[in-house]
Amino acid sequence: MAFYRRRPRPDAEKCADPAKARASALETLVGQEVSANMLYERLCRRYTEQAAAAAVAEMVQLDYVNDARYAEARAHSLLAARKSRRAAAQSLRQKGLAPAEVVGALEAVYAPEDGGDDPELEAAAALVDQASGAVSEVESYISDAMQYSPIDGEVSSVIAEKGELIGSGYPVITLLDMNDLWITFNIKEDLLPKIRIGSVLKAYVPGLGGAIELKVDYIAVQAEYATWSATRTKGDFDIRTFEVKARPVAKVDGLRPGMTVTVNWDEIR
Repeated sequence: MAFYRRRPRPDAEKCADPAKARASALETLVGQEVSANMLYERLCRRYTEQAAAAAVAEMVQLDYVNDARYAEARAHSLLAARKSRRAAAQSLRQKGLAPAEVVGALEAVYAPEDGGDDPELEAAAALVDQASGAVSEVESYISDAMQYSPIDGEVSSVIAEKGELIGSGYPVITLLDMNDLWITFNIKEDLLPKIRIGSVLKAYVPGLGGAIELKVDYIAVQAEYATWSATRTKGDFDIRTFEVKARPVAKVDGLRPGMTVTVNWDEIR
């Protein structure tokens, strides 16, 4: 059995009594497992090399110090700390253990168990699961960065340009649903007797150069600001304004938002 020391120490002030060295060795071994080399180095701080070597030899003979047992216990602790086999081997070598003892401890601890489970593979699988979680998180960020339109339509205006910082819920693009077009009229309430929900209007669209048929599906009063105020104090009254919406009876090719539409009120049916 060989002992290694990091640097030589003078023996002038060290104790040479083997009995005291033995007592110190027993005190060091209480409650902990150390290698022969570690015990020797600790004893050499207070005792001569001869006294320390004698005490260590006695501890080894009594099996109070067992390098193979220490190496296996240390390997188990490294495994519990999720150390790799290579890192565990390096740590054990730094403790002054012989190569054969290091190899034996690693084979005993890091070898697959009876059930066929490899501790290193389990640790690697845990790392894979952790990486998969990170990938899922990144994918969720990418998904949040993609905005999808709830309808098919044409882009009317782009509000936010690339690189701009916008808040949550702020509109980015305005879309036109070309399959859901309607025409809005604002009429005085004295014209309402000729129109009802479901009334059909014949309208002329200058932008198309022809007439189309519209069907009324919405009538609602406008706010007070749209009221026609009476100009005379007697025999006159305020007239409210109503908003009327009508949709094409059939799909009209070329009809677009913003076009002018005129209606002949005498042809309403």
